[in-house]
Amino acid sequence: MSTTPGRLLPLPASALPVPDGGPAWSGEHARRWLGALPPRRVPLPSGNGHLLTALCTAVAVTGLLVLPAGWEPWAAALPALHALWLCVRPEIVPVSAPVLAVLLVVLRPGTGRPETAAVVAVLALVWAAAVLRLVARRRQRERAGEAAGGVTAPLPDAGLPLPRGRFLIVSGAVLLALGTGAVVLTSAQAARAVPALAWLVAGQGLTALASGLLGRRRAAALRAAPAPVLRVLVREGADGDTEVFAADDTAGLRPLFRVAVTETRDGDPAADDEEEAQALLARLDREGPGPLREAVLYGVPCDGAEILLVTAAEKADRPPVCERSSGPVRPLSDASVRRALARETRRTARRTAYAELRRSAGETVARGAEAAGGAPAGVRQWRAGVLDRLCALLLVLWAGSLFWGETGGWRYALGAVAGFVGALWLPHWLAWRVTADREGLWFNGLRGPRHLPWDEIRTVECKGTELSVDSRRASFTAWSAHAPRWPWLERRFRLLHPHERAVGEITALWRTSALRPSVPAEDGQRGRPLWPLALVLELAWAAALVFLP
Repeated sequence: MSTTPGRLLPLPASALPVPDGGPAWSGEHARRWLGALPPRRVPLPSGNGHLLTALCTAVAVTGLLVLPAGWEPWAAALPALHALWLCVRPEIVPVSAPVLAVLLVVLRPGTGRPETAAVVAVLALVWAAAVLRLVARRRQRERAGEAAGGVTAPLPDAGLPLPRGRFLIVSGAVLLALGTGAVVLTSAQAARAVPALAWLVAGQGLTALASGLLGRRRAAALRAAPAPVLRVLVREGADGDTEVFAADDTAGLRPLFRVAVTETRDGDPAADDEEEAQALLARLDREGPGPLREAVLYGVPCDGAEILLVTAAEKADRPPVCERSSGPVRPLSDASVRRALARETRRTARRTAYAELRRSAGETVARGAEAAGGAPAGVRQWRAGVLDRLCALLLVLWAGSLFWGETGGWRYALGAVAGFVGALWLPHWLAWRVTADREGLWFNGLRGPRHLPWDEIRTVECKGTELSVDSRRASFTAWSAHAPRWPWLERRFRLLHPHERAVGEITALWRTSALRPSVPAEDGQRGRPLWPLALVLELAWAAALVFLP
């Protein structure tokens, strides 16, 4: 796994915590640290995709246990939550898994013994995996401590306020309260699916709350005394997290772990806002990882640890940057690195193929302008198509499957909430429209059209399923639209996704002023308000809830 070509950005001597710079985390010590990772068969989350997979697994397992198997709601949700806990909070599993296994054997909340035995067996495997991860953490701490050689230094942000964990604590408490309240209100009269979902929401809230409290506790403990220091190399990964390398891995071949970080601010938070905003926009516009930089790591890195990094700035004339971990350390196994390299290779191939298709779309726009022979170019429009409406239809069918055939007050309460949310989002999916005229781009919306002049456009891009347009003006909320796609089919048969075509054509108009429409759009062409459509959809949903069985 290599970095983008470029020189290594050095860390000034004034930023080093001790006179000799401190010990370097050499390749030999790094290999011993990697050797302490748990066995390959133990799942080791390394990115946000693993968290999403764990959440989806928890929802799927809950649905299977509560509907086809007929389990009690609490008994269906608690085993499913162990997939999430194994991913983000393995500290819970050594206690929770045995207790839950005993409860399932004694209470038998399922319809038969085979299902209970199967769930207990899975809980035993989850327990073993969690224990192996915790044992590996201890070995990682020991070997990282050996690499530091007993050299310690006070953290440069020890006296500053510590925001770590606040968001998780607040959001976790809200989810826990909502889930617990739903359990109390629906357990007596609702069908099994809704109480099970309520238990799952409460469990996710408890997980977020525990993660916030534990992260805050570990961050405070790190700052309570001088911490071990190691000289390392870092870079910002393609996904925004920071990747850490051994000090002698100057080619960036093998990242050791990744961690989400946030810059430590001291003094007036409003200072240098414009420069920081420009730096953020530059990072967002950059494709691929950033340059390798020298850094000093404070703390003992291991799975789930909190650290602090003092790194060289990406600009030569800027002072070093102090960055706190805003998430746990996530070690990268050999398999994770190979998968990341394969993803980067595929991503590069996709970017190349899509760039060619977008260029073809832009050339089509140019040829159309040449064919017009200098005549005034008319207004151009892009709008929702079959894929967008298919996405909206699937959402409605999925939401309807949760409510039809059930009775009780929960149906109308939760159905009303779902209808309100759907009325806000569905009109955009069904009828979004972008109009280009002489003055810029117009986007329709619930309250009416929004205008973005040509010279204020910052990005026009299609990433995955999202088509987005953003502005240099901070007050402009980025516009986006989503539609399903199948990249393999697109590359195999050279199919141009409608969003890719829209990006190519809009970019051609944005970059080349001679291709832009030469007339302004009329009021009706700029986009009509979507709130009448939202009102119709809300009324139709309410009527379906009341009159359909």
